[in-house]
Amino acid sequence: MSGPILPGSVIGVLGSGQLGRMFALAARRMGYRVHTFSPDSDTPTGQIADVEITASYDDLDAVRRFASQVRVLTFEFENVPAATTAAAAELVPVRPSGEVLFTTQNRLREKTFLRQHGFPTTEFRAVRSAEELRSALQEIGLPAVLKTAGYGYDGKGQHRIASLAEIAPLESVVQQQDHILEAFVDFACELSVVAARGLDGALCHWGPILNTHSRHILDTSVCPAGLPGSVEKEAVAIAHAILEALDVVGVLCVEFFLTRSGRLLVNELAPRPHNSGHLTIDACVTSQFEQQLRAVCGLPLGAVTQLKPAAMANLLGDLWRDGEPDWTAACRFPDVKLHLYGKVEARVGRKMGHLTTLADTAEEALRRVMAARAALRPGR
Repeated sequence: MSGPILPGSVIGVLGSGQLGRMFALAARRMGYRVHTFSPDSDTPTGQIADVEITASYDDLDAVRRFASQVRVLTFEFENVPAATTAAAAELVPVRPSGEVLFTTQNRLREKTFLRQHGFPTTEFRAVRSAEELRSALQEIGLPAVLKTAGYGYDGKGQHRIASLAEIAPLESVVQQQDHILEAFVDFACELSVVAARGLDGALCHWGPILNTHSRHILDTSVCPAGLPGSVEKEAVAIAHAILEALDVVGVLCVEFFLTRSGRLLVNELAPRPHNSGHLTIDACVTSQFEQQLRAVCGLPLGAVTQLKPAAMANLLGDLWRDGEPDWTAACRFPDVKLHLYGKVEARVGRKMGHLTTLADTAEEALRRVMAARAALRPGR
């Protein structure tokens, strides 16, 4: 094992969204320099980074030039072509590895990996044709959820099928790209475990986080989750086992369904910091972003002690529909922290920022953060 990559070194980031921005803020605070690479310019990460490279992920010569200027490369966006990470890995360590990225950026490969390693998931089938769709529905039953195998997030590329009458318009869709059909889960709640694994194999986690979604987009996150201790212990054990099975060096989030019968099912993996873990910035001794930096640089992992119960509420572009939100009103809540991502254009459903608050109880933290968000659009 090579020695740690120390402050003053240059860290490369593939992707340039808000996750890279918060990673870059943590890295700059610890004295690192940050270079970011993506097809876009004036990006959330680029506004914080020392260097912003604008080029296609398919421009492998540009990728190699970028990699030659950094000591280690990580990513904040998993839909990066495998050839891109392979080209970078010729010159510099990529953490987590390109193999981790390849597995988790495709739902079919991801679910197959989980099933082969004995992790609990809902029933699923590969769907590549209209015939396979009909056969899969016969085996799994209704209702079911049809999802694109690759390049999907926040509910994109998903269709809930409640009756056979809904199949016809989907038959042409499934012939255009690979899909996965999953049995519908009647869940009691959704939760996530954000965990990190160091270069030396050390593991840590921030505890299960209780999540609510709206229109398939994360709306609020609360920690502690307030679930039965046996459920929380099992969720953490599964998350740690997945990081070890994938040989992750960095941060990975495991999203779970908790069924009404009390069974945990792995829904999705995200091989990077996660929206539900944003509250760790204000609530924990070491945030998920600083931990990502520590892990990929081969430094010891930091303490993940939570200072107080915390809640986070996403700020979507919908808030800008009738003009600029009232930031002063939100800032009148003295214990609420405002995080904006520097995105120029607000669009419906686009993640523009988030609010976090700490309180004596998780319930009170959620109440306060929801009140602060409501104040951004008074009377609307």
